[in-house]
Amino acid sequence: MKHPVTRMGLLLAVLALTVIVAAGCARGGGSSGSENYTISFSHVVTPNTPKGMGAEKFKELVEQNSDGRMTVEVYPNSELYGDEDELQALTGNSVQMIAPASSKLSELARQLLVLDLPFLFEDVNEVQEFTSRDSRSGQAIYENEDLSSNNMQVMGLWGNGFYEFTSNAAIRTPADMQGQRIRITPSDVIRSYIEKWGAETTPMAFAEVFTALQQGVVDGQYNPYSNIESQQFYTVQNYLTVSNHGYLVYPLVINKEFFESLPEDLQQVVTEAADEASTYVGEIAEDDNQESRRVMEESGQIEFIELSAEERQTFKDEVVPSVWNEFSADIGQDVIDELLARQEQQASQ
Repeated sequence: MKHPVTRMGLLLAVLALTVIVAAGCARGGGSSGSENYTISFSHVVTPNTPKGMGAEKFKELVEQNSDGRMTVEVYPNSELYGDEDELQALTGNSVQMIAPASSKLSELARQLLVLDLPFLFEDVNEVQEFTSRDSRSGQAIYENEDLSSNNMQVMGLWGNGFYEFTSNAAIRTPADMQGQRIRITPSDVIRSYIEKWGAETTPMAFAEVFTALQQGVVDGQYNPYSNIESQQFYTVQNYLTVSNHGYLVYPLVINKEFFESLPEDLQQVVTEAADEASTYVGEIAEDDNQESRRVMEESGQIEFIELSAEERQTFKDEVVPSVWNEFSADIGQDVIDELLARQEQQASQ
């Protein structure tokens, strides 16, 4: 004898079906086109900087091209994680994407120290050529085995701008840096060349720099104009020296296991969004930095020091090629030789 289906039994069956469908739409890996995924993107600068705008562009592209299957949550200005813990957060999948300064990855992948070499670039066009996915140097970064073994995959390289010094004492020559305490990112290359100029180096998280400058814990720091202006460093420093001694590059890095858990079509969405966002950052960075410079100049709160070609060459002669050769075992002697040959060719033109 068949038992009639009661109203309560029917309700329970519907609820069970609802739970099964909801589980199929949960965040996570797999290949079903019905699943939804979230990328938490943490970074340490303000939204109105090139990196901040790049993160928003990446979000826009991923969400637009994934037909609602992907969401990107952007956490700027160390809101979620700071310099000191964002790498651990990424590898542990607490966040799925970060864009740190390349120097922060160099302890894991020593080849990335090449991006910290002093006076490596003379103009923005060189940066774009050097960091393209198809270039020899770009391939060494995008396909880096050390990063891969640490559950990281580089999806893009975002150029943010040339480094300029700010300090409470005027800097026109290396001798002017004697005894000054300069905040640095944790890079052996940067530490080496700053100390060759006679300064003391203090590694420090980006979020702590303003207070450290304000309280005199450090005497100076270096950053592109956009970071100096957006973080208000210029309001607690007396001088800005236009040194262009280095270039800040942010590798856009995703949690490798998370990326590989995505269906192939969504992997393609993320890859294309990263490429397009990288191009976008390259296009806006120079204009944004010049606008930040204008804001600081018009404020009258900091004095600009423009180094002559001869003065800048004095800084360069003290660290090139000595610092470059110092790290040839990490970067690769063949890479260093190629870079030095390029510099000699440029000098002869």
